[in-house]
Amino acid sequence: MTRQELYDEIKKTSKDSYILSEMKRLGFWDSSKPKVAQELIEKKTALQTELNGLSRKIRNPESVIKEIHKQRMADALARREETKAKREKQEQEKLAKRKEKKEKEIGFLGHSFIGDLKEQESNQELLTANNLFLIKDAKDLASKMGVTLKELRFLTYTQKLSTQTNYVHFQMAKKSGGFREISAPKPYLKRLQYWILENILNRVAVSDKAHGFVAKRSIVSNAKPHIGKAVVINCDLENFFPTLSYGRVKGLFKSLGYSAELATIFAMLTTEAEQKEVVLDGERLFLYTGRRYLPQGSPASPMITNLICRKLDKRMSGIATSLGFTYTRYADDMTFSSDSYEKINNMLYWVEKITKEEGFVLHPKKTRVMKKGSRHEVTGVVVNEKLSINAKELKKFRALLYQIEQSGLEGKTWNGKSENLMASVWGYANFINMVDAKKGAKYMAQVKALLEKYPLGNLANVKEKTEESPSFVNNILDMFRK
Repeated sequence: MTRQELYDEIKKTSKDSYILSEMKRLGFWDSSKPKVAQELIEKKTALQTELNGLSRKIRNPESVIKEIHKQRMADALARREETKAKREKQEQEKLAKRKEKKEKEIGFLGHSFIGDLKEQESNQELLTANNLFLIKDAKDLASKMGVTLKELRFLTYTQKLSTQTNYVHFQMAKKSGGFREISAPKPYLKRLQYWILENILNRVAVSDKAHGFVAKRSIVSNAKPHIGKAVVINCDLENFFPTLSYGRVKGLFKSLGYSAELATIFAMLTTEAEQKEVVLDGERLFLYTGRRYLPQGSPASPMITNLICRKLDKRMSGIATSLGFTYTRYADDMTFSSDSYEKINNMLYWVEKITKEEGFVLHPKKTRVMKKGSRHEVTGVVVNEKLSINAKELKKFRALLYQIEQSGLEGKTWNGKSENLMASVWGYANFINMVDAKKGAKYMAQVKALLEKYPLGNLANVKEKTEESPSFVNNILDMFRK
């Protein structure tokens, strides 16, 4: 090694360090002796090396600062990349969880219904008692209904401001005057409402006092218990369907044994969100008012009212029996009859009290007390001595049929209505036939002959539908009685 090379080696560390390394290499260093000297030399060497490095940096501070900045930037970039990768991973995990949740759960249906979806356990004992089958959750319900969970979510979600509505609204003239507001569900919602009616509502027993929209019961079965009574009292529940709010409908489904989640979904499907139509920048929008209620026009609504009114029917029947009265109910019409006049005021007092306690309102102008000497009429059927038709109406109907035979449909009306005249005529002929089969046979034959001459257009199969489905008749007759 040349002298210069020797200097260079010593410069790298220190003179003592170099001597120590050479002594070890040549075997002159005894490792068994105390190592204090060796440790001091090594520590001094490390410090000297650090001082040499700092000395070089001090000679060129700009390059040192540049190197520090460069290192900091590299570290910051590495941290950003690491944070970005971490966030992307978290976002992917969130999306995966959200997707998985959407595939399994109904999810968010609106701010007013968040807490209702947490309880997912149904009461099997109650379901069995009500002759109902178990539905595990929203996904299971969608599967049983034959729709996707996404479709079910769409039909139950309530927006504060929407561009569409699930119902078509129109008015139907009442026989007694005025109009009835009808909210008819659109086909995709109506299909699910029919599913609920057939698979849930129709399986649950209703009160034997309820005769409206119940299989094998009708306005005739509702009128029979009141034949030949001394006094007949008719009471009408005002705004019957809208009175039944979302909360009451949900409570019904919970009382049948379904979980809060399922009860919420059923209530959302069978109630209508009250909306106000607004126009913004030329666009038609529907503003949700925060209220949901039972629509008059849904196929599920009548049976829901019957089930909610089970307690009302039980209480009315109990008090009526104790006062010597007979009680029946057809939809929103309650009828009481007795062989005695003695406790009429008592009966009226309890009717008003129970009606109010059960969350309904009596129509102030539609309570009628019919005593002997007057015509006793129950849901359009005369019950003074036997079931019969109002003679004046029957005479008008007979005259109408004669006029149609002579000069056709033009200018003719029935109960003030000319639209779908033959459908109305056919329905009234069925009504006569239900009350009095002997008279009805004559009018049915006469109307059938007219139907051959004056077809009903899109209602041309009304005869077949009527003959095949008694419920179709009941629905038509319900239109006539008011």
